[in-house]
Amino acid sequence: MFSIKKSNIKIILHFLIFSFMLLDFTAISAKAGIIGTEAVINTLQGEKSRSRITAFLDRQEVQEAFLQKGIDPSQAKNSVASLTDQEISRLCNVLDQLPAGGDGVGAVVGAAVLIFIILLITDILGFTNVFPFVKHTK
Repeated sequence: MFSIKKSNIKIILHFLIFSFMLLDFTAISAKAGIIGTEAVINTLQGEKSRSRITAFLDRQEVQEAFLQKGIDPSQAKNSVASLTDQEISRLCNVLDQLPAGGDGVGAVVGAAVLIFIILLITDILGFTNVFPFVKHTK
């Protein structure tokens, strides 16, 4: 029949023991935690606020107002995309406080220009790296 020498058995046993030891060391444990209700609500509100601002920026009259002020609408969208959730929340509060049927475009464009200027200044000072046209000296 089939005969195996003792030296071959010893080599196979050492290989199997070494393989089983590697399996134990490579095991990854998963850690699960409970997510609070407030965290989920804040995340959903942040996404809703972002989509609301993006929809507002997509409006034709807003884009025309940007162009009249000399601002590229796509660059304004990029600036809004780089805002934190708190800043987006503040911008949504400005939208909520505008009178119905009033000229809210000017206020939002003004807020967007203010945010653009703040991001530009922080980019020039080297705190952020938002705009590719700003040359950083290091």
